[in-house]
Formats: sequence, structure tokens, C-alpha cells
Amino acid sequence: MHELIIATTNQGKLREIRELLKDFVLKITSLSDYPDAPKVEEDGKNFAQNALKKAATIALYTGKLTLGEDSGLEVKALDNKPGIHSARFSGADATDKKNNAKLLRVLRGAPLRKRQARYRCFAALVDGKGVIDVVNGSCAGLVALRGRGKNGFGYDPLFFLPRYNKTFGELAPAIKARISHRARALSKVKKVLKKYIG
Repeated sequence: MHELIIATTNQGKLREIRELLKDFVLKITSLSDYPDAPKVEEDGKNFAQNALKKAATIALYTGKLTLGEDSGLEVKALDNKPGIHSARFSGADATDKKNNAKLLRVLRGAPLRKRQARYRCFAALVDGKGVIDVVNGSCAGLVALRGRGKNGFGYDPLFFLPRYNKTFGELAPAIKARISHRARALSKVKKVLKKYIG
């Protein structure tokens, strides 16, 4: 059985990726299974560079097939910030709660039509021999006026989808697993994996 290492310690992200790849006969592990693996500093200029750095660092260390993923929220009115700094938006001791509070604070007074945003996800597959592929997906929405819903993680309670009249935090996980930025990137990863595993 092929092993696929997900180069993350984020349990929410790992849960979503596992669910999206459940059709594959794969042993899916993560950095929690490799406590001595090198720490990867996410210092790339964009999501693609960060995803590739994570995947390449861990694949070189283990010699195994690795998926590196970097994703975040881009808000049009904020010149696409927080972007690659989404996880650390509120500072060094950032939490989802603090990040969401800061986002609401910096957008205070902006009407809903001025709160366009998109979630973006880049995923890189690398094995011990080299880069296999880098793919991406995105999902457009708005930043809600207040947090709603308990599902998901990160900015999900604030990411509002007008066509469902719900935030990612309120959306049924089965719908999110079809339309999210990560779902869209992972559907491309699946095609790459099918070829790779043969």
C-alpha cells in the first residue's frame, strides 16, 4: 500500500484532506507521525512556493510521497490580505478566534458588497525523486458581518456564500467537500494520484 504523507500538523486540514482522498487505498500519515521531521518555515512569496517547500522538505527527509498544501483567504478590499499570512494574521500567538476578530475589525463599516473574498488552495505532490505536480483551487464569497456556524476551521464562520445564504461554518460538510477551494485543488490531486499509483 502506498503511503502519502500530508505535510501538516493542522488537524482540521488533515481531517478534510483525509475525507477528500477516502476513495484511495492509501496509508495517509502526517507530520504527527514524523516528530523528528525538519520544521518547515513558510517563507515563500505565495501559496504555491509554500506548498512546494513543505512537500519537498518532507519528501527529501522521508523519501516518501508527500502532499504539501498552503491555503488562505484573500480579501479584495485589503489588497488580497491576509493571503499567505492567513494563519498568523493576528500575530505570533494567532488563533482562529483572534484572526476572525481582527478581520472583522479591519473591515468594520464596510458594506457586504465591498467584502469580496476568495479562499485559495495550492497543493504540491513530491516524492523522493522530484516534483510530481502543483495544482490549485479557489472559491469566491464574501466576508460576513459577523461569525456564523460551528463547522470547519479558520475563517469558515466568516466566509459567506450568497448562493447558499450560509457561511462555510454553517454549510453541511458534504457540500463544502464539493465546492471549497481545498476540494477543488484535491480533485486535481486525485487525477495526479491515479496516474502516479497506476
